[in-house]
Amino acid sequence: MTATDPALTALAQGWCALTLLHGRIEAHIERALQSGHDLSVREYSLLDVLSRQHDGKGGHLQMKQVADAVVLSQSATTRLVTRLEDRGLLERYLCPTDRRGIYTNVTEAGLELLAGARPTNDAALREALDQAAENPELAPLVRVVESLKAPAAAWGT
Repeated sequence: MTATDPALTALAQGWCALTLLHGRIEAHIERALQSGHDLSVREYSLLDVLSRQHDGKGGHLQMKQVADAVVLSQSATTRLVTRLEDRGLLERYLCPTDRRGIYTNVTEAGLELLAGARPTNDAALREALDQAAENPELAPLVRVVESLKAPAAAWGT
């Protein structure tokens, strides 16, 4: 393929549309979460991911799994965990079976904040998708997003 290949151009245009849709949705949700709950999208995502952990086999996520789920580097995820821990929303403790492992759990305060923020997140997502659907270039992507059903375990892989 060359830089002027029509297939590459179409692919690049599709990628640009996807990043535009993502950016608009994330910015809309960010504003709603910040104003309503003093949470960023990343903070909300981290609380959400960690709230889905359980004590059963494979139930606690390693920091790499958490980083992958919130689409951050491990170091950025660690800094984010520290910020939320400083706010009393998360707590860390040693793994009872492997003293080298550190678990991170959402505190009661974190769960309450997450529960209050979830309707805001969902409403902002719906609003952002509705606005994007009005754009003919983004409407097909919105339909795809609306048709997706992520498997329950997708957040931890």
